[in-house]
Amino acid sequence: MQCAWLHLGPLQWATFVDKQLQVTAGKEPREFGGWLLTVDPVSASMVLVTFSAVGGASVQVVMGHAVRHVEVVREPDAATARRLRSLFPPPVAGGPDPRRRAAVRRWLEDNRVPVEEHGDQLRVAGAVTVVAPYGPDDCGGANQIVLDRVQKLLERHRRQEAAEERQEVGAAS
Repeated sequence: MQCAWLHLGPLQWATFVDKQLQVTAGKEPREFGGWLLTVDPVSASMVLVTFSAVGGASVQVVMGHAVRHVEVVREPDAATARRLRSLFPPPVAGGPDPRRRAAVRRWLEDNRVPVEEHGDQLRVAGAVTVVAPYGPDDCGGANQIVLDRVQKLLERHRRQEAAEERQEVGAAS
């Protein structure tokens, strides 16, 4: 498909998901190859996965505006489709994410804030409770000063995570 990638739309992009593609992108054309994991519906950017022989995988993001040509190389077999689905399993619906809770706890401790885990909740400075998904809006407590400070710390943590994500995406492209 020549230069029409941006104009296809989500329904057509979905037909390419899980297929091995050869993509030409950029002003000075460059080749990318891999299994299409997903397409961002806003930017038309593609997430391509390449499996290594030792069991790992690498991920590349090809920006949608740069796509010049897309060619389907091969359809997935059952094993490949299973591997693609297992790369990013969906979070358990309604349950707290223990990795997220641990990351938030680490962030608070790194900022010298006393924090304890009580089941799926975090208890901060003995005055604020943070529940899943552990963001600034998930805090509660009677001491407004401590509550405000914890919320500001969690907002800084969210911004830092977003900045790190943008750097990873930029490095992959």
